[in-house]
Amino acid sequence: MEQILLSVATRTLVAGTPLLLGTLGEIVAERSGVLNLGVEGMMAIGAVSAYLAALASGSPWVGLAVALAAGMAISAIHAFVSITLKSNQVVSGLALTLLGLGVASLFGKPFIGRPLPVKLEALSIPFLADIRWLGPVLFARDAVFYISVLLGLAFWFLLGRTRWGIEVRSVGENPAASDAAGVSVTGQRYLCTLIGGALSGLAGAYLSIAYSNSWMDGMTGGRGWIVIALTIFALWRPLRAFLGAYLFGAIFVLQYLLQPLGIPPNLLGMMPYLATLAVLVFGGLRSDHRHLAAPAALGEPYSKS
Repeated sequence: MEQILLSVATRTLVAGTPLLLGTLGEIVAERSGVLNLGVEGMMAIGAVSAYLAALASGSPWVGLAVALAAGMAISAIHAFVSITLKSNQVVSGLALTLLGLGVASLFGKPFIGRPLPVKLEALSIPFLADIRWLGPVLFARDAVFYISVLLGLAFWFLLGRTRWGIEVRSVGENPAASDAAGVSVTGQRYLCTLIGGALSGLAGAYLSIAYSNSWMDGMTGGRGWIVIALTIFALWRPLRAFLGAYLFGAIFVLQYLLQPLGIPPNLLGMMPYLATLAVLVFGGLRSDHRHLAAPAALGEPYSKS
């Protein structure tokens, strides 16, 4: 039983890592007032670019670096359209999702089912990895897991405790006042959108390089949409993103644990998305809506009067 529980905990962290990365990126973007519904497309681009780069170079780190760049590049399209051209952010984000999924499918099609000859190795932290139960689960993971945890703590500090965080939050709440105070609304929104794209690309890379170590069509499996819901569930707070990401990671793992019980596979496949709807409904039914308020200027283009 102990081994089963350790295995479930380990797989939960693995499944939750890409969700955490994507959610952190979307939190940063939305805090600045930019709604990006293209997370699914950015994750798909990150997954295929990381896979192809790792396959060509023989290094998973090259794949991760390429995925970061690819995620930033495709998010720059959304930034230009929604911030510079001041177009509808919802339409731009949906177009980005369709673009990303289409490009990933096109370039990944010849490699479906082909495993990578390289993978991210687990990094054991001396002494901590030897702690019973916690050690093998928390301190013998791959580098991207550690990076995701450090990023979550870093964004919690940066958004809540630094001048940059104050500027980002002010741009998302009242861009006109921020502009009057000398803050570059356009600059901050571009930066935050690119950060969101980079983390979504890294989340996609984790799916192809660490989670499955191969390429398959539709690899993201709707995780980008779950990230959007988790951003709301987290109340745009990085620390709450940990809870949401690993909770949904456990739901993904639960699908496989319930298969031997004879539950229809289609029903099991619906579990993460039913949970997503439940989270949104539960949030909407809360009596205290003050804590559920999104950034006031979210999704609204800013123009100097």
